[in-house]
Formats: sequence, C-alpha cells, structure tokens
Amino acid sequence: MAKTSTSKGLAVAILAAATFGASGAFIKPLLEAGWSPAAAVTVRALIGGIVLLPFALLSLRGRWAALWRGRWRVLAMALVGVAGTQLVYFAAIQRIPVGTGILIEYMAPLLLVASVWAISRRRPKVVVLVGSVIALVGLVLVVSPGGGGAMDALGIVFALIAMVGCALYYVIAARPADGLPAVALAGFGLLLGGLVLGAVGLTGAVPFTASFGEVGLLGGSAPWWIPLLIVGVISTAIAYAASIAASGMLGSRLASFVGLLEVVAATFYAWLLLGEALSAAQLVGGALILVGIGFVRSEKRAAEPLAPGADGDPDASFDAEQFAKA
Repeated sequence: MAKTSTSKGLAVAILAAATFGASGAFIKPLLEAGWSPAAAVTVRALIGGIVLLPFALLSLRGRWAALWRGRWRVLAMALVGVAGTQLVYFAAIQRIPVGTGILIEYMAPLLLVASVWAISRRRPKVVVLVGSVIALVGLVLVVSPGGGGAMDALGIVFALIAMVGCALYYVIAARPADGLPAVALAGFGLLLGGLVLGAVGLTGAVPFTASFGEVGLLGGSAPWWIPLLIVGVISTAIAYAASIAASGMLGSRLASFVGLLEVVAATFYAWLLLGEALSAAQLVGGALILVGIGFVRSEKRAAEPLAPGADGDPDASFDAEQFAKA
C-alpha cells in the first residue's frame, strides 16, 4: 500500500510541476503588455480559486467541520503559500537578477533537509545528502544565473525569505489532512490569498498595473484574458490541487525535490512555446535534478515497509511530529 501511494504521489507531483511550469510561458506576454507581476498573480490566484470552489464545496459536503478544524492551515496556505512567498519574490527580483532569485528560492528542499537534521538531531542518510548536492548542481545549470544586473543585500534577504516561504508551503501542504480535502485547501487558500494580494496591490506597496488589449501569444495575438484563463485553470487550479495532494502522499521533503521539476518544465515550455534557447548545460541540469530526486526517493523507498514516523523514515517523522505540532 505504501509503495502504491508513493508511486501515485510521484505521478501527481510530476503533474503539478508540469502544470506549474507552464505559467511563465503564458504570463510573459501579459508582462510584456504592461501587466505587473503582482497584478497577474493576483488575478491568476482568484481565477484558480473560483475554478476550484465548486469542487471544494462538493468535497466538503457533509463534513464542514473539517474546514473549521483546518482553518489555520487554510490561512497559512493563503498567507504563506499563495501571497507571502510571491510578494517577497517580486521584491527580490526588483533588486537582484531573476535567475539568482529563482536559484535561491528553489533551494527550499535543501532547507528542509537541514531542518530535519537540526530538529531531529539525526543526520540524513547519505543518499539524501548526495541527492541534495546533485539536485542543487542541476538547478544551477538549469537556471544559469548570470552575474549581470543589480545586486544588493536586501534583494538577497527577500530571496531567502521566499526560500523559507517555499519550504513552508510544502510543510503546510504535507501536514495531516484531518479530513480536509486537498482541493478544499487549494481552493480556499487561493481565494483568500488572491484577496490578500489584491489588497496589498491596492495599497501601492507593490506595482499593480494591468492592460486590457491584445497580447502576443504563440506567434499570434489574443485577448488579454486568454493567457490568464489558461494560467488560472491549468497552472494554478490544477497545479495547486495536485501539488497539495502530492505533498500529503510524499511528505514535504520528497515533494519539494520533485517540485524542482517545475524549473525544468518552465525552461522546456519557454523553448517550445516562446522560442527561447535551450542549452546543453540546461539539459544536463535537468537530468541531474532527476538523478537527485532518484537518490532522495531511494531513501523513502527503503523506509516504506515501516509505519509512518518509524526510525527508518525521517521524512515522515519530520512532517507528522515536528511541524504538525507547530
């Protein structure tokens, strides 16, 4: 049963990474047309939440108490997983190169490994450490951060906060469900997070602009709402619901490593849909990320016959015991 659940979780996590990764190729035309990142993400989150709302309500039929019990988890998902992490990431890339910001944020899996080590006082198995290093090298090759552009200490701090937020997203998603369906957590989290993003935008704390004309899309032109609808349905509603469901099956650590495939997917979509160059180094980096995930997965496979939280499965112990009590 455990092996089947983990295999299913990996498949769902890959689906989440593939759908998350498509967002950049469809958001970029909006940014080029005058949309600010905060405005685009706000509308994206609201569309995703509205799309998931009927499914969330249906999933909660007869068990509304689960939503009340999980209210703090929904709030954390909205404030950290949807709004907070993206706001500080935007603040970071205003000051440092985008590639550097992405690289720092997606070091979240390494933060989770270090957290397991620090909290449990047990050194992760060698396969996890090796997989972490290999995945990090692959991430550097895929992102290919350049040395150009402005760079300052505050931008680095914002990027580090985004890294913490990304790690916390996986922890929140992987916490015991207590009867709250993944689609409900995703739907209500997106709606509330979108409202928070919109409120912050209205204060002027971040640039919040939009245009409503034709945008360039896949070599032609289209109304502004078409790429937003694609991103809202595929790269937000489906992606968040799949990612949360996968995190519950895999645990925060393994789910975060599989989440690195989002960067690989984004690079692939940029090549396929936008005609951006895809280098040999990026292909090698993508392969290394897969190898790194394989190493981390092998540690969990060895622990699967054990009960959750047993000594052989530090990831399960970390998720259920250390953070569920937070």
